[in-house]
Amino acid sequence: MRGDSHVWTKNHLRAAVIGVGYLGRFHAQKYRQMPGVDLVAVVDRNEDAGRRVAAELQVPLVADFRDILHQVDLISVVVPTPLHFAIAKVCLQAGVHLLIEKPMTTNLAEADELILLAAQNKCLLQVGHLKRFHPAVVALRQSGLLNRCRFIEAHRFAPFKNRALDVDVTLDLMIHDVDLILDFVRSEVTDIVAFGRSIITRHVDVAHARLQFANGCMANISAARVAREAVRSMHILQDDAYISLDFIHKNVHLIRRRSPAEQLDGRGNPSVTPEHLPIQDHDTLEMEIRAFCAAVRDGLASPVPGQDGRRALAVIMDIREAIQTTAGDVA
Repeated sequence: MRGDSHVWTKNHLRAAVIGVGYLGRFHAQKYRQMPGVDLVAVVDRNEDAGRRVAAELQVPLVADFRDILHQVDLISVVVPTPLHFAIAKVCLQAGVHLLIEKPMTTNLAEADELILLAAQNKCLLQVGHLKRFHPAVVALRQSGLLNRCRFIEAHRFAPFKNRALDVDVTLDLMIHDVDLILDFVRSEVTDIVAFGRSIITRHVDVAHARLQFANGCMANISAARVAREAVRSMHILQDDAYISLDFIHKNVHLIRRRSPAEQLDGRGNPSVTPEHLPIQDHDTLEMEIRAFCAAVRDGLASPVPGQDGRRALAVIMDIREAIQTTAGDVA
């Protein structure tokens, strides 16, 4: 039962997925396979897509999510971004815990209202910033090597795909790296310079942003969804180390300062030995959903709370505004 403590007392959580397109289908699969979770239904207004997933997972298809709110404990909202707020608002008012895909909303006022509703209704609100659960990020966190970041460079390039075209590349791709960088740096952004252009769609398809933080860190972030090949990498410069993450190949390489004796070769000359962090591979989406379910079941704080989703969205909004300013300057 639901209660003020937020701690679950049933053996099984009851889940549903609203929106079972490309990504929503994967959410539904994870819930269906997860011990301790019953997938009650999938919801989609696209009857053909909904029927395919419902048949695949042998669960009911529901056309209106309101019809099942009394039957579920938690929901993944995986619909186009402009629909997030209206659906999430009704779910939270009904006391249902939510995992809402990124970006959480299209504007900050909507994000603020969802955060408030979650608190008022004692619901857990988690934003789907999936890369927090990537094996390379988890390994870096667990290593304890991440400390004061001085400079970060991130590249996220993807070949063109005919999906997620309701938003621009900053909300589609760049927000992944913005969220990670904000989580790593833990300082306020004080200045943003950005540039972007539409190439194929009516939205910006290629973007670059430079963020300056109050603690002195600087970050350069590039994103494109019209690239020839996929690139997803991040490089972090610290006082004592240079760390490289490859999100595609799931590895972390680093070069770090050691004691004077360790940094010399047999002849007394400086030497550098690249290191590779051990990576425990896992399904990133499954880990995200497991963390969500565990937080609901055990009354834990959200692994990626609404406030974090709002912060990433706020920076993206500032980047988009900077892009518009730059576009006017060069027009």
